[in-house]
Amino acid sequence: MAPGTIPERVTAFREQYRGEHVGPRYSGRAHFAFTSLGSLGVILLALSRVEAVRPWEWLTVPGVFLLGNVVEFLGHRGPMHHKRRGLGLLFQRHTEQHHRFFTHDALAYESSRDVKMVLFPPVLLLFFLGAVAAPLGVLTFLVSTRNVGWLFVASTVGYYLSYECLHFCHHLPPEHRLARLRPLGWLRRHHQAHHDPSKMGRWNFNITVPLSDWLFGTLALPPTSEGGRRADP
Repeated sequence: MAPGTIPERVTAFREQYRGEHVGPRYSGRAHFAFTSLGSLGVILLALSRVEAVRPWEWLTVPGVFLLGNVVEFLGHRGPMHHKRRGLGLLFQRHTEQHHRFFTHDALAYESSRDVKMVLFPPVLLLFFLGAVAAPLGVLTFLVSTRNVGWLFVASTVGYYLSYECLHFCHHLPPEHRLARLRPLGWLRRHHQAHHDPSKMGRWNFNITVPLSDWLFGTLALPPTSEGGRRADP
C-alpha cells in the first residue's frame, strides 16, 4: 500500500461512523475551543486564588502530574481496552471505534469533523470538573492548605488539557508543522505503534509522556519514521 493511502476497511468504517455519529451541526473547531478555553479558564481561575505560595506547596504540581500519568496509563490499559462492568461505553468508544477509525497505517484525521473521534466528548470536561477536580480539590484543601487545594485543581485540569492537546497532535496529518517537531514527532510515533492492532492491547498506553509505560514495562520503541518499520519490544 502506498504511503498516505487509507486502507479500504478504515475508509468504510469512517464513512459509517460519520453517518451515524457526527451530526450536521457538529463543529470540530468549536469542540476543540470548548475543551481548550474551558480548561484554561478553570486553570486561570484556580491560579488567581493562590497567594504567597510556600516552596513545599509548589510540589503539588509535579505530584499531580506524576499521579495523573499513572492514572492515564491504568485507565487506558484497563477499561479502555478491556470491557468492565459499568464502563462498556468507554471500551466501545475507544477500542471498538477509535482504534478502527485510526490505525497505525491511517493515523491522521481527514477533516475537522473527525475531531469528534479524537477528543473526549465536551460533556466529559464538565463531568471531570464536577466529579474529580472540584471534590478532590476541596478534600486537598481540608487536609492541607488553601494554596495546595487550588494548585491541585489547576494541575489536574492542566493534565487533562495536556492529554487532549497531545492526543490531538498525535492525529494531525504528518506534514503538519507541529507533527514535524522532533519531540511531538517521537510521541506521535509512540502512539502510532499503539494503534497497530497487534500491539494496542499490550504496549504504549501513555498518551502524554510515556513514563508509566517505562515504569510498568509496556514501552515499545516507536517507528523510526512515519510509516517506517516498528521496533519489536
